[in-house]
Amino acid sequence: MNKSFQADQTINAWRILPRLAWKGIVGNGTVYYPYLGAGIVSVFIYFVFSSILHNDIIAILPKSAYAWIFLAIGRVLLGMILIPFLFYTNSFLIKRRKKEIGLYNLLGLEKKHIGIMMFTESAITYMIAVAAGIVGGTVFSKFLFLLLLRMTGLPVDVKFTFSFLAFGETAVFFLGVYAFCFLSNLIQVGRARPSELLAGGKKGEKEPGFLWLWAFIGFSALGTGYWIAVSSEADSMIFIHFFLAIFLVVAGTYFLFTSGSVAYLKLLKKRKGFYYKPSNFITISGMLYRMKKSAASLVNICIFSTMAMITLICTSSLYLGLGGMMDFNFPFDVDVFWQKIQMGENGEKIKAAELEQKYGVKIDPYLTYEKIALRCGQEGEKLGMAYDTSYIGHPYPGKNYDVNLLLLEDYNKIEDREIKLEDGEVLVFSSGPDYGYDKIIFFGNEFRVKEEPETFMIAPKSVNNKEGELFLIVKEEGVKKMLVKAWAEANGVEDVKGLLEGSHQAVRLDVKGEEEARGRFAEEFGDWCRNSPGCVRFENNLDWRSDWKSMYGGLLFIGILFSIVFIMCLVLIMYYKQIAEGYEDQNAFTIMQKVGMSDGEIKGTIHKQILIVFFVPLIGAVMHTCAGLVMVSKLFAVLRFFDIGLLVGCGAAVMTIFALFYGGSYVVTARTYYRIVSR
Repeated sequence: MNKSFQADQTINAWRILPRLAWKGIVGNGTVYYPYLGAGIVSVFIYFVFSSILHNDIIAILPKSAYAWIFLAIGRVLLGMILIPFLFYTNSFLIKRRKKEIGLYNLLGLEKKHIGIMMFTESAITYMIAVAAGIVGGTVFSKFLFLLLLRMTGLPVDVKFTFSFLAFGETAVFFLGVYAFCFLSNLIQVGRARPSELLAGGKKGEKEPGFLWLWAFIGFSALGTGYWIAVSSEADSMIFIHFFLAIFLVVAGTYFLFTSGSVAYLKLLKKRKGFYYKPSNFITISGMLYRMKKSAASLVNICIFSTMAMITLICTSSLYLGLGGMMDFNFPFDVDVFWQKIQMGENGEKIKAAELEQKYGVKIDPYLTYEKIALRCGQEGEKLGMAYDTSYIGHPYPGKNYDVNLLLLEDYNKIEDREIKLEDGEVLVFSSGPDYGYDKIIFFGNEFRVKEEPETFMIAPKSVNNKEGELFLIVKEEGVKKMLVKAWAEANGVEDVKGLLEGSHQAVRLDVKGEEEARGRFAEEFGDWCRNSPGCVRFENNLDWRSDWKSMYGGLLFIGILFSIVFIMCLVLIMYYKQIAEGYEDQNAFTIMQKVGMSDGEIKGTIHKQILIVFFVPLIGAVMHTCAGLVMVSKLFAVLRFFDIGLLVGCGAAVMTIFALFYGGSYVVTARTYYRIVSR
């Protein structure tokens, strides 16, 4: 009889478990539905990355290597972001479910039955997220693939096929993520007693130990991170400095929010006249005992806000500034450099004119000039031996320059001017920061700088270009030979004649016409030049521009998808935090009403807490973003992006729009929070 009864009970338990699992999901929709939504969006974006990576077309398209590499790196980074994020949101979910699970345990469900119910919930959640995400990815992958092709300048008249390999990789990856979350939940519930489960959501947090020490460490780490971001130079160490600054800012933010915030609240508590006002008393007391728990969420909100803003700023700046970057780095469509002693008599000009007629294009301008480039070190007005940069950390009194010696005749022809130089006079042009001196001493030869032109057709200028070249325009051939001889003697070069004869004759031109015709012109002209005696180097800048568009287009595409991920993470963390704290504070505010606090006083207390929860992370994120933009500008300089005005404008626009979005979230969350605590 007992065995039969136990068997019936076991059968009934197994029958009811799936219904309990489904009821748990539906009945806790306020926490489950956003979690499902986050999972669906995560699967969708991961599947899009995988589908494009495994599409045969992306592997065979010309110039698609950059896009493929960035997508592969992006998928790895995406996984590194999604795993902790989904685990973090899952922790809010299980916290909300603990009381319900504790009741099930008290009503007779064994831990193994609860484990099966939780497994069923996880399986349902996983299947819904993966199914909906992959269906959405299948529908929109082709559109996003075509968007990628358009942004990278690749051919768009290609077919996009469904990838079963992408389907398998996505399903396996998220199976691992959801299994990890389930095991974490199972361990938490399995180790807890029913009384602990019933009070799990209300468990207090201990005050951080060594409060002032950690607050000081946080302040120091944040200050050091800001200092590195602001003071770093665009050199070989810039990327190391970048990651070090990120680490210090994240660590500093964590310690300041956990320990620094508690230390600040304790200072407020000591101000008796301020602390013992009813609304302040409740606000400060509540924040003191929960700040460590709240701080973890606030840190995540602050960091994800910063990541979202930085990503959007970089993405929009690169998108809007890509044309300017290509114009700066490739001012001409075609560059050819000839060895002067072997160069034929206008052979290249005759060939260019022939091809101009053949392809129906127009060459304008067509520039030719002679130059010789010498590596020099600058210290103030003096140009001398180049500094040894073979080891890092050596203190240099100046910087190294590529100094290009040009004749005044060529300069006047290029710029269509009729400027004249007296003996001992030169023109100086820097494609980076202005030279800025009235005289120049080149290996002991002193000249007066008659003029420093603001522009030079053959060399676009930016004061932010720290690797700029210096152009020294001299009066005549004899002066140039004298300077070359002085440089050769100082550098131990005995063959001065060979150095002079090896100077380059540059031919630079733009081709106007249809894109396909321009490309064919450059390709055939390049083949002719490379097979001609004396050709040192031929550069088809139309191809280079196409490579850059493909490379940065891939970055822009990834930036857009990552911006969506960061904003999704941010919004969900904000939502869960307020929902969780609303349920935690529900009983506390019921007691406040019973002891005589009015609705107005309760609302005032709520608004103060939500203002702290929302706007302290926003202020921190804006500060981090402003400091980060200084380093971003230096990283962009390495990528040859020098339009700081555009970067600042995009930064101001993104931060303003983001603050408005943040404010809207505050209004919605304040209403939701008050609706929960006032039930």
